[in-house]
Amino acid sequence: MLSLFGRRPIVPAKDGASWPHVVILGGGFAGANAVLGLRDTRVRVTLVDRNVYKTFQPLLYQVATAGLNPGDVTMFLRGLSLKVPNMRYQQGEILGVNPEEKYVCIDGGGVGEKKLHYDYLVIANGATTTYFGTPGAEEHAMPMYTRSQALAIRDRVFSELERASRQRGSDRLNVSIVGGGPTGVEIAGALADFRQQELDILYPEMDPGTLQITLLQRGTELIKEFRETFRQYAADELRERGVTLCLGHGVKSVGYDHVILDDDSVLESDITIWAAGVGVPDMVKEWGLPQNKRGRILVDDTLQVQGFPGVYAAGDIAAQDDELPQLAQPAIQMGQAVARSITADVRGQQPKPFRYLDLGTMATIGRHAAIAEIPHFPDLSGSVGWMAWLGVHVGKLLGHRNQRAVAMNLLSLYSGTRATHQPNPVVGEVDSLKAARQFEEAARQRRFGEGAQGA
Repeated sequence: MLSLFGRRPIVPAKDGASWPHVVILGGGFAGANAVLGLRDTRVRVTLVDRNVYKTFQPLLYQVATAGLNPGDVTMFLRGLSLKVPNMRYQQGEILGVNPEEKYVCIDGGGVGEKKLHYDYLVIANGATTTYFGTPGAEEHAMPMYTRSQALAIRDRVFSELERASRQRGSDRLNVSIVGGGPTGVEIAGALADFRQQELDILYPEMDPGTLQITLLQRGTELIKEFRETFRQYAADELRERGVTLCLGHGVKSVGYDHVILDDDSVLESDITIWAAGVGVPDMVKEWGLPQNKRGRILVDDTLQVQGFPGVYAAGDIAAQDDELPQLAQPAIQMGQAVARSITADVRGQQPKPFRYLDLGTMATIGRHAAIAEIPHFPDLSGSVGWMAWLGVHVGKLLGHRNQRAVAMNLLSLYSGTRATHQPNPVVGEVDSLKAARQFEEAARQRRFGEGAQGA
């Protein structure tokens, strides 16, 4: 009975020292699930990531809009050893991959470069923000792909609200969100709910209309991943919440307090949030691995990199002939499949081809408004869709503590009515004095506001 409920024993070094070495780059959905899938395989696993935590990216927008604590959506990667005793974690920045000599080079901090030799390599270090060469975007727009970026947005929003609350007259705070995919729609809806439910209580000296939210999308429709009825539903819900939709116009450039559209019109934007897409890191080009036009590493039907035995790729960075979307569920399934392929090879068996099982796509637009498109199941929207969205997202979190915290905090945030809801945003370093100084110092770059001198 003790063996049923006790922890897994740590693999003794003398027993595991001769086992094949699996190096996994990246502790995201793909990497973490590859680790979990190797827990019963006679291999040594080294997980490499620049961060000591795994981030649940689908809920980062809740961190950015002060709905959740950053700890709610992150898990200590070393905690995976509770279930996978043959895993060891190594913090480091990936400097290079040498598939010919089978080693990975990482930045070991004060000891300089460090080589990790491997028998099997899993490349799952994900994607990064891409600005598509848009002038000024990297300098002035705020991406939301990592925990630190989400925290930067949160602190910037509240710093600017504090600054605006001291302004004379009716100076507005304009937030523009570039990108009409699920991330852009979700953060726009969350900001709109904050304005509707909490802004006038937390900032009674300000009119709720002070906070203006605009969603910019190059295409004429939102969330193209969903069917047309859901696209229209999302647009209607956002408009009902007071979000301005600017569809059919791309962003030509980004400035300190404005964006210029492709028709040369200028929109005021005190905070520009970049949710327009992700791309593969440039350093991957130096690894000598085959890539497609989008930079994703080409893999075969077992997720092994084409032409490189023992090297696998999974998640956002990997591409079969039919590319999967860069979402959580494909990454989870690919990580699990890579583990099965390695296990089969270690045991002298033939790996089975990977087949993606489409479990559906979900997105939330705001309070009691979400959409769920699930194969062979009736479409869900509204409150029912929101509960389904909550259940699925809580279930995907690693760790019971995270699951309990997210479920309780989101239910507290979205349940009840305006009369019973008690605003309690999660805030951090709010430095409105610094924001005010930067506002004044940027006068030559600004096109709007008191003292603006920009053209």
